[in-house]
Parts: sequence; C-alpha cells; structure tokens
Amino acid sequence: MKLPLDQLPVALGKSVAPIYIISGDEPLQLNEALDLVRKTAAGRGYVNRELFYADGSFDWTRLLEARGSFSLFGEPRILDVRLPGKPDKNGAAVLENYAKRLPDDAILIVTLPKLTATDQKAAWFQALDKKGAFVQVWPLSGQALMNWLDKRMIAKKMLADRSGLAILAARVEGNLLAAAQEIEKLHILYGPVRISDDMIRKAVADSARYDVYDLAEAALQGQVTRAHRVLSGLRGEGIANAVALWALARDIRLLCGIKHLMENGDNLESAFAKQKERVWDKRKTSLASAAQRLTRSQAHQALLLCAKADRMIKGMESGDAWEALLDVCLSLGGGPLSGIVAA
Repeated sequence: MKLPLDQLPVALGKSVAPIYIISGDEPLQLNEALDLVRKTAAGRGYVNRELFYADGSFDWTRLLEARGSFSLFGEPRILDVRLPGKPDKNGAAVLENYAKRLPDDAILIVTLPKLTATDQKAAWFQALDKKGAFVQVWPLSGQALMNWLDKRMIAKKMLADRSGLAILAARVEGNLLAAAQEIEKLHILYGPVRISDDMIRKAVADSARYDVYDLAEAALQGQVTRAHRVLSGLRGEGIANAVALWALARDIRLLCGIKHLMENGDNLESAFAKQKERVWDKRKTSLASAAQRLTRSQAHQALLLCAKADRMIKGMESGDAWEALLDVCLSLGGGPLSGIVAA
C-alpha cells in the first residue's frame, strides 16, 4: 500500500503495519520517516531492534533466522534492514519468502534508495507492499520546499516572512539537511521569536565566510592549527560562540556513541549504520579519523569540555568561552590544553 509521507503520522496513529518500505534519495526525510516508524513502534511495545546492514557481503539467511527466533524476554521486535541499493537475487528471494510468513512478534522496516516504477513491479517488492506500507520520499523544491521550511521553523516556535523563507531556500538549494542545520542555527542565535529577513541574511552571510562545520571537521581530524584558525575567524566575524559549540558538541556526541559501539564489538561501518543520525561521507571521514585515533575516554573528555564551554557561555562559570572551545579542539587533537581552561 502506497502511503504518502505527509500521511505517515496519521496512519501510524491508527495502527502499525507489519512491514514498511521507506525509499528515496533525500536522506533527511528518509531518516526522519524511519525514526517516526521506530518511535511509534517502540511506543506500542516493539522495544527491541535488530539491525541488518545488507551490503554485498550480507548473509540473507540471518533475516529468516531472525523471523523464526524469539527475543530473550519475549518482547516484540523491529527488524531494521538497511539496503544501499536494490536487493540482489538472493536478497529478493528472502524478502519475498519473508512476506509469505510474517512473524507475530516483529515489524520489518526496509530502507533503501529511490525505487523506479520498474523496481516496484518486482516480485519481492509486490510481496512486501501487499502486506505493509510503502513510503517514498522526494527531494523538495519551489513551493514544497518553502512549505517545508515554514513548518520546520514553526516547530522551533519561530516565524519568518515569505521573503525570509525565500532567502533560506536559495541558500540551501534543496539540501534539507543543510536547511535543518540553518534553522537550528537560527534557533540557537535568536530563540523562539519572529525571524526577520536581516537575521537570516546575517546568519547566512556569516556561514558563507566561516563555516562552523569546517571547525568540527578540522577538530575531529586532529588538525589543531587549522581548527584554531577557523575558530579565530568565527570569533572575528562575530559568530555566536554557542553556534560553534553546537557544531562541535553534535559531532563529539556522535563520536562517543561510535566509540561505545566499537568497544562492544562493532566495526566502524556497523557503528556508523547504527547511529540515529545519517552520517554523510564528508563527516564520516572526519569521524572515522577521530574514532581510530582517540580512545573512548578521550572522546568523553572532549564532551566534558563542551559542557564546560556551555556553562561559560551561559554565565554559569567564569572564563573565556572561546578559549574553552579551543580546548575542545586541542583535546581532539591529542595535545595539551590551554592554561586558561586546564588550570
């Protein structure tokens, strides 16, 4: 059954289907649809999740074994299958087989890139579609993008005029992940207020000159000199230190999660796949560098330094917040901290 993305919340409010196919090349909407299904299912008692990253070396018999097994304490499960493309011949046969005998205690979620009309005629797809729901996400442009930006800002209790939304739309050029980050930055800078066109222009202009994401990338790769240069540039341009902290803390929290999974037996790629947030290739390179270079203790120490910087920004602790941010970068580089924060 085809289910439009905007109708997914309503459908989930009524019932949870035994199968979901979520497909598309727009990663933010795809991941948010996946998260919504998972959270709704968890609220209905499906608290356990088994993740299968079905790449070229994946053993598809694992999915059939999971269908026939029971969780340790008998709780309902989510079988989360991530496909980098269409299933191969063996995978297609297993998915078709799965649909013929659905388990009573599990929901199957299959996520994969865009499926063409021809793909949707395949036997494996038809078998799953008849027993569940098919959600396809599409890139947004024009009025659809403007509406999406408006709803996203309202969710943060911010309002913007149509002209301001047009500025944002032109800046992100259909990249919804970038759009979500810009809206998050606006919220950090100004809070839940009406956002003027000038506020948007200033935030966008600042981002164009010195990028807080470049700061996080340099810090994670241990490029201390470059990180210091970017941090100084951000400060000189009047970028709010809270925005710089947000970019660093966001990736460090992700790093801590990856290190936790790796210390419990996951390899690096599996740890990436298990993250709630989609990890883009550019970020993946930086995070992989940090994950391979730093211990879990060092990653946690960097997160503690973020908390210290946050207290300084909020006036809850004395000190120079920019120096505290530098210490976060230095800690990720494995070098000694500055005297101001380390003392």
